[in-house]
Amino acid sequence: MRNVIQKVPIPLCGVMLGVAALGNLLKSYSESIRYVCGGIAGILLVLVLLKLILFPGEIKEDLKNPVMASVSGTFSMSLMLLSVYAKPWIGTAAYDIWLSAIGLHIILILFFTAKFIIKLRLSEVFASYYIVYVGIAAAAVTAPAYGKPVIGKSAFWFGLGSLLVLSVLITFRYIRYKEIPKQFKPLICIYAAPVNLCIAGYLQSMTTKNNGFLLGMLAVASLLYIFALVKAIAYLQLPFYPSYASFTFPFVISATAAKETMIYFMDRGCPIPALPYVALAETVIAAVLVTYTLVRFLLFLFMRQN
Repeated sequence: MRNVIQKVPIPLCGVMLGVAALGNLLKSYSESIRYVCGGIAGILLVLVLLKLILFPGEIKEDLKNPVMASVSGTFSMSLMLLSVYAKPWIGTAAYDIWLSAIGLHIILILFFTAKFIIKLRLSEVFASYYIVYVGIAAAAVTAPAYGKPVIGKSAFWFGLGSLLVLSVLITFRYIRYKEIPKQFKPLICIYAAPVNLCIAGYLQSMTTKNNGFLLGMLAVASLLYIFALVKAIAYLQLPFYPSYASFTFPFVISATAAKETMIYFMDRGCPIPALPYVALAETVIAAVLVTYTLVRFLLFLFMRQN
């Protein structure tokens, strides 16, 4: 088992995040499915924590790499989501975990900025940089569970501001350096996540909403979703890399944003006819991609390598 733990890569946190978010997405279909997803995400959390405990040196070494360091943000994002899962059983301790996860993410932002942004190397910039800065918007998605609208609103605005700045930087990087190492190619699918995460945070934490602003974000998010899906279909043909984790959360949060936007406009008596079909299709795609990616990671971890 120790050998399995040693093989656990930081991007497994991304799969954990995707599975936990998928449970919330599927909650309206079955509460049982939600808790199955939560249980699986919890098991992945245990694997990651064991890696931290047993092999801290390897984690420390990984954090010297900007890709691994940026992807590590999915750990704190996962804790935010999983704290809500655990809330019915652990009560106020869930709130402490949530606050700790936000604090951990803020520390990552400071660390990443000091280590990789101040001395920026454009060739080392990837879409995973979104996770570090826009990922804090996961606090906006989960803030209503703890009745903390100020934290939720602050997280949303920080995430949105970071999104606007990073979109220029990251897109310029991909245009300037077209050759991407194979193991990092799936990371471009993360493009689907930031705007959709901001949509979900906006709907959850902002008390006053602007319909035009929301629809504008949804239009941009839809284009980025199509782009990411086309890339995902192409990159699924690559050999397995830990960056396969990019096939999970970006597509789950896209479906979540579409579904929540659909509900928002339906509740206000002005439904958008196409959105139910879009939300359903994106939900099916997200479930398939998360399941496939989870299986590939488990095979990687538990199958003996020849």
